[in-house]
Amino acid sequence: MSDNPYNRFVNRMTGGLGRVISWMVMLMVAISAFNAIARWLGRWIGINLSSNLYLELQWYLFSLIFLLGAAYALKENAHVRVDVIYGRLRARSRAVINVVGSVLMLMPFCVFVLWVSWPSIRNSWVVREGSPDPSGLPRYPIKAVIIVAFVLLLAQGVAELIKDMRMMRGAGDADADADDAHAGIRL
Repeated sequence: MSDNPYNRFVNRMTGGLGRVISWMVMLMVAISAFNAIARWLGRWIGINLSSNLYLELQWYLFSLIFLLGAAYALKENAHVRVDVIYGRLRARSRAVINVVGSVLMLMPFCVFVLWVSWPSIRNSWVVREGSPDPSGLPRYPIKAVIIVAFVLLLAQGVAELIKDMRMMRGAGDADADADDAHAGIRL
């Protein structure tokens, strides 16, 4: 890793978030299984044991996993990559590509999403938007996660940018071996 205090903080925070997300996956699977069994059992005994609450909780957990997992995937270099040339490049060359991609695509995209989504999220909070379905969950808290997710992704992007810039300058050669182990084709 980097000796930069910012990188250590962001990587530690993102790593902890990744552990929380792994438990969210288990919870989502348990809720999905419970809801499926409750619907089946409810039909069999003639009592409604299922609820829209379980379906929406499952959707909300999936949203949390997907949105909050983006920063963790970036940190772990686990995002989808199909470029066969990138995997064959030396660590410094990959760092140059990563810097260009971060500066020209990742960071502007994060800022754009934050800027565009803010009015909708703010309005959702003002009216305390709820589900149109009976016994559904409120929508405004989950919409706020969009802001949190893209701020975290931007913070992790800056940490990765710092790491890649160190690599370009040759200060990150010790990190190159670890990065080489993770390089390759990701599908």
